[in-house]
Amino acid sequence: MACTAVVLCATGLLGGTATAATIDDPKNPSADPAKTADADARHLDDVRKKIDALYRKAEQATDAYNAAKEQVDVQQKEIVQLARTIDTTQHKLAALKRQAGALASAQYRGGGLPAEAKLVLNADPERFLDNATLARKGQLAAKRVMSQLAHLKGDLQRYSASATDRWQKLESNRKKKESAQRDIKKQIDAAKELESRLAAKEKDRLKKLEDERAFEQQQKWLDSGVLKDISNKASAEGKKAISYATAQLGKDYVWGAEGPDTFDCSGLTLRSWQAAGRTIPRTSQEQWRQLPRVALKDMRPGDLIIYFSDASHVGMYLGDGAIVHAPRPGRQVTITGAGSMPILGVVRPDGDAGHDGAAHTRDN
Repeated sequence: MACTAVVLCATGLLGGTATAATIDDPKNPSADPAKTADADARHLDDVRKKIDALYRKAEQATDAYNAAKEQVDVQQKEIVQLARTIDTTQHKLAALKRQAGALASAQYRGGGLPAEAKLVLNADPERFLDNATLARKGQLAAKRVMSQLAHLKGDLQRYSASATDRWQKLESNRKKKESAQRDIKKQIDAAKELESRLAAKEKDRLKKLEDERAFEQQQKWLDSGVLKDISNKASAEGKKAISYATAQLGKDYVWGAEGPDTFDCSGLTLRSWQAAGRTIPRTSQEQWRQLPRVALKDMRPGDLIIYFSDASHVGMYLGDGAIVHAPRPGRQVTITGAGSMPILGVVRPDGDAGHDGAAHTRDN
């Protein structure tokens, strides 16, 4: 984890003193320089908060998009499977109808007289016994064919009803997906429009403000003494997941992306754990809901830290108080402080829950 520590020290996220944002000379020379600088700083901080809020909304919409997309994929596969089942059942039904037709034809060729009547009218004892056996077999065959016909007709009705239900759900999730997609674009466009209004120097100062905010959150988390009990020892699978995740450093964040060239936050954790041989849910919300939870003090490298009260962001713990994650549009996969965002809890893709099985929530 030494590499992690070096990176974090370089970005100022493991501790130390925050560097104040550079304040440019005021544009209005007649104004009080201190007041102008203070007003500029407040303005930029307001812009930072608005941009953060927009990207948070985009991330929430991305999770909704990913969930709907996953459901669409599942339902499309189910519909294809149902269509094959319906086709097979229809072929079986056609074959049974042919059998039923053959039985009816045989009865017609026999003069339409029921087998039981022929049996009673036969005076030859041996022929009587032969006819009795044949009649019994014929009755059983006819009953079996009719029973199978009724059963297959019932199956066909159920499959058809199920296919109709899947189509309705598919359409519903397609609409959710399209709505989430529009929402993502709307939030990202609004954030980009806000950033585009800033001059180059202001953009640099905005980035510094973002870094300072992350530093303050991380420093507060570290000052709580949280690291003293946390292990830096990863499982064998955890090491593989970490190796994959850190190999993606510098790749762009793209909403809905699962690699190999671009990722969103849960797309990165999904592929990282797949590389370790584990299949985990696609979205950060489902990762939080379905994976075993561990207490923060029991966290180990490779575990996933879920952020914000709506579980809309996820990063992978690296040890030494750091995570690797895909932050947001306009940013790249990077290493940052694990406490730089509000932690909802921790989940472990490769094991059972900790001894108390409880999620540990901490406000930052």
